[in-house]
Formats: sequence, C-alpha cells, structure tokens
Amino acid sequence: HRIFLRELENYVEYPELVGRCFLDQMEDFQIYEKYCQNKPRSESLWRQFSDSVFFQECQRKLDHKLSLDSYLLKPVQRITKYQLLLKEMLKYSKNCEGAEDLQEALTSILGILKAVNDSMHQIAITGYDGNLNELGKLLMQGSFNVWTDHKKGHTKVKDLARFKPMQRHLFLHEKAVLFCKKREENGEGYEKAPSYSYKHSLNMAAVGITENVKGDAKKFEIWYNAREEVYIIQAPTPEVKATWVNEIRKVLT
Repeated sequence: HRIFLRELENYVEYPELVGRCFLDQMEDFQIYEKYCQNKPRSESLWRQFSDSVFFQECQRKLDHKLSLDSYLLKPVQRITKYQLLLKEMLKYSKNCEGAEDLQEALTSILGILKAVNDSMHQIAITGYDGNLNELGKLLMQGSFNVWTDHKKGHTKVKDLARFKPMQRHLFLHEKAVLFCKKREENGEGYEKAPSYSYKHSLNMAAVGITENVKGDAKKFEIWYNAREEVYIIQAPTPEVKATWVNEIRKVLT
C-alpha cells in the first residue's frame, strides 16, 4: 500500500509501462524469499496457538472474515500471480514501448520464484555438518537416478552398483554439490513437506564432468579426483540434463 501500489497507480493510463515498477522494486522483491523460508515456521506456530483468545480478539476487532493463516498465505500466492500477470500483459504488448521492461520484469520475477522454490528445498536438508551458507549460492536442485563407480572398494559392490541406481536429490552450490536422500514425511502442512537427509558432497574445485554417456541422452557423469569416484547421473528429461550440464560447466569455468 505504501510503496508498490502507489507506483503502480502512476501507470493507470499507461499499463504497458508497468514493467518499470517491477524493475525499480526488484531489490525489495527479494524479501519474498525470506518470507517463504519462514512460512513453515509461521504455520507451525499458528497450529500451536490458533485457538488463543488473543488471535480471536484481533480477528473480531478487525472484522476479518478469514483467520490469520489465510492472510499469511497471501504473499506466497501473490508472488506466483505476478508472473502470470506479466506474461498476460506481455502477450498484448508486442512491439510497444514498454515491452522490453515487461520481459525483463518477468525474467526477474521468475528468477525470484526459482530462488524461493530452491531455498524451500534447501531448508529441508538434515544431517549436514556445517553451514550451508558457506557453500555459496544455491544454483540448482532436483531429483536424479545415480549410479556410482569407485576405483577403491570391493568389486562385487562395484558390479552391483552398476545395475541398481540410487534415488538422490542433488543440490548444486557454487562451491560443492550435495547428494541427499529424499524422505517423504507423514503429517500435514509443514510436517508433510519432504526432508532431505544428507549423504555426501563433492567439492566443485575437484570435480570434472562428462557431458554425454553413450546410449542415454538423459545421462551425464560427474567425476572426482581424476576419476577416482565416478557418478553417473540420469536426469528425468534431456532438457533437465542440458540445464544442469550448462550450470555445472559455468561453475567449473
């Protein structure tokens, strides 16, 4: 109401230029990432205290039809609606003055949505002994089939590993890639969200990549310490593989 809405109202007569509002405020939009990271905690607190007299009294005084948790959900819904709105405006603003700003605003909002989504997964990592913030920016996260092949160790284990993939959720940071096992939780709300138990990580400074694995367009290899450890990774689609390979290549170069 105090800042963004007032700026938007300046463009009532020139809606095609509204992209500028988003670009001017893009730094402040980062707050959504923090808000969404805190959402599971606020949900948990709300469940503990939702029937307290204090909240009921607040709702009555303000004459709110909905309880507080419905309002706490609004920002999460809003950040996803902004990108739909911008896409729709862009559709009808081809070749007009503000089209470039609208496109840039959309790209930036989609970037924030990706960061929000990634960070929601990252806060669910358990068992990592250290500070995840020290690994640099989280660039990508996703689920893969992983086969391992280690030079050291028992040959039977190695042979077995070739056939049976492990399901692993990978988190690619600037300084390391983390391998985690996804655990689906039972419960509701926050408790239902999956968690990721940390298995091991590879320092990106010692990682190499083979972009194509014979016979499968969805596979690539990450290897460690001059192929002492090799991880064959199968993405769900060739497109996902291409995105990861590009991002890893950027980190390595």
